[in-house]
Amino acid sequence: MMFGPQLEAGGVRFRLWAPSAEHIKVELEGGAMTDLITAANGWKQALLPCAVGARYRFRMGDIAFPDPASRRQIGGVHGWSVVSQPVASNDWRGRPWEEAVIYECHPGLMGGFAGIATRLPELRRLGITAVELMPIAAFPGARNWGYDGVLPFAPAESYGTPGALREMIGAAHELDMMVFLDVVYNHFGPDGNYLPLYAQAFFRNDTPTPWGAAIDFRVPQVREFFAENARYWLFEFGFDGLRLDAVHAIRDDGWLDCLAAELRQAAGDRHIHLVLENEDNVAARLHDGFDAQWNDDIHHALHVLLTGETDGYYRDFADDPATGLARALSQGFIYQGQASANRKGAPRGEPSADLPPSAFVAFLQNHDQIGNRAFGERLTMLADPRALKAAITLLLLSPQIPMLFMGEEIGSHAPFLYFTDHDPELAKVVREGRRREFAAFADSAQGREIPDPNSLETFAASDPDRNAPYRDEWLALIQSLLRLRREKVMPHIKKARSLGAAACGEKAVIARWRLGNGANLTLAANFVIQPVGVALPLIPPVWGQAAAGEIPAFSTVCWIEP
Repeated sequence: MMFGPQLEAGGVRFRLWAPSAEHIKVELEGGAMTDLITAANGWKQALLPCAVGARYRFRMGDIAFPDPASRRQIGGVHGWSVVSQPVASNDWRGRPWEEAVIYECHPGLMGGFAGIATRLPELRRLGITAVELMPIAAFPGARNWGYDGVLPFAPAESYGTPGALREMIGAAHELDMMVFLDVVYNHFGPDGNYLPLYAQAFFRNDTPTPWGAAIDFRVPQVREFFAENARYWLFEFGFDGLRLDAVHAIRDDGWLDCLAAELRQAAGDRHIHLVLENEDNVAARLHDGFDAQWNDDIHHALHVLLTGETDGYYRDFADDPATGLARALSQGFIYQGQASANRKGAPRGEPSADLPPSAFVAFLQNHDQIGNRAFGERLTMLADPRALKAAITLLLLSPQIPMLFMGEEIGSHAPFLYFTDHDPELAKVVREGRRREFAAFADSAQGREIPDPNSLETFAASDPDRNAPYRDEWLALIQSLLRLRREKVMPHIKKARSLGAAACGEKAVIARWRLGNGANLTLAANFVIQPVGVALPLIPPVWGQAAAGEIPAFSTVCWIEP
C-alpha cells in the first residue's frame, strides 16, 4: 500500500504524494503538528506516535486539507481523516457473471448502507442477484449523485461508516447476492479536491474533459492511486465487482488493461466482475479483462421505440429503431464504426458481433437516462404501460445481462432528479447552469421551473416509493419474469450465441439465440397496438401467447426449443 497512513510498531506513518509542494505538515486533532520529511519521487512522510482512530489532516500554511487516500472522514470532505485498520474481506467466492441480474440504486435514497441491508431479502425474493451502488466516495454535503466525489477511498459519511458498509456486503453474501460498486476514475468533483494545491502532476493541462483537466494516467503514482483504490474496494470490503464510469474520458486508457489484469491475478479463483461505461463502444476490451459494457445503444433504440423521442443523443437512433434494436440484440452494439450524427459524422464503435450476449449490460432505465432529463421522468410517465411491459419482458428474458434501476421493479412514477448539497456559491452556479441547459425545453418555456438541485425537496421527490400506484402488479410481473430467467435462461447463458435478429414491423423485432445447452431461445416483441405477422416457432411459448404467425399487440413472447 503506497497511499494512506500505515500502521507501524512506533505508531502511524503518514504519507503524502506532494511533488508540487515544499513544506507540508501533518496535524493530529488536539495534538501534535509535525513537518513531513521529503522522500524520493515526490513523497513526503512522518511517523507519529498515534493509533487507529486518530484524526489527522495535512496543512500548507493556513490551508488544512484531508488525506486524498482517507479511509474515513469526520466532518465532511474538508474535515478530519481517520486512521483506519485494514480489514481483509471474508472468504466468499462470488457468483459467475452470467448469473447477474443487477439492481442499480442510490444509497442515500435507500437509507444508507443499513437501509440497503434491510432491503436485500425482498430484492432476493424478487430475483435480483446483484446490487450495484452508485458512487459512494466522499462528496461535499449530505446528498449527491456521487459523481462529485473527491476522496475516492472514504465512504460518504451520510451513508454510514465503513463498518456499516462491510456489514451490508456481508449480509448480501449470506443471501448469495453480489454487490457491485460504481467507481469514478476519470475526474474529481468541484468542491474539496485539494490535489492541484500540492500534486499538480496529477492532472494534464493539454486534455480537457467535461469536468475540467484530465487525470494524468501517464504518471506512475496516479496509476497506482486508482489501482490501489480498486483493490481496496474489492479485497478489503469484498465488493464483487466494479463499474468504471465514463472510461472514454480516461485518456491513457492502456492503464485499464493493466488494471484488469492485475485485479484478476490478485483475485485468484474468486469471481470478480469488471464492467465499463464507454461511449466509444470499444469492443476489443470486452474480449479480455472486462466482463461487459453498459449498452447505451440498446437503451437508446428501445427509448425511441417506446417514446418517439428523437432529440439529443436519440438522433442517432431515430432512423428505423426496430432494425437498430434487432442489431443490438444480436450483435451488442448498434454503432460498430458507422458515422454518428452526434459526433458530427465521425465514426463510433468497433465490430462486436463475435462477442457473447453476456458482454453487454442491457437496461431500459438508469440514473443517467432518467436523471439527465430536465424533470427526471421515468418511462412510466413517458411510454404506454403495455409497451413498457413488453420491453421489460424482452430485457429480462434476453441472454444479455439485465439491469433494473431502483423503483423500476414497482413501476414507480416518481422522478429521479439531479440533486446536490453544495455550499451557497457553488449551488447557485449549478442551479443556474442546469436551468440554462434546459431553457429550450417546452415545459420550461411554458413556465415550469427546472427543479433546484440543491433543494432538499428535489432529493425527497426522487424517492421511488413516494409514487408507485401499481406496485403489486409490477412486482408480480418482474418476479415471474426473473423466475423464468433463473430456471430456463440463466443456467445456459455462458456459451450462448446469437442466431440472428430482425425487425418485423415498424416497432417489432424477433431475435434468436442458441443457448449453452443447445436449446434455441426465441423472443418476439411488438410495441404497437396492431398484431404483427412473422414466422414463429410451432411449439407453445414459455411466456406469453401468440396466434398462428402473429405477435400480439403490446407483447413479448418467448419460446425455448430443445
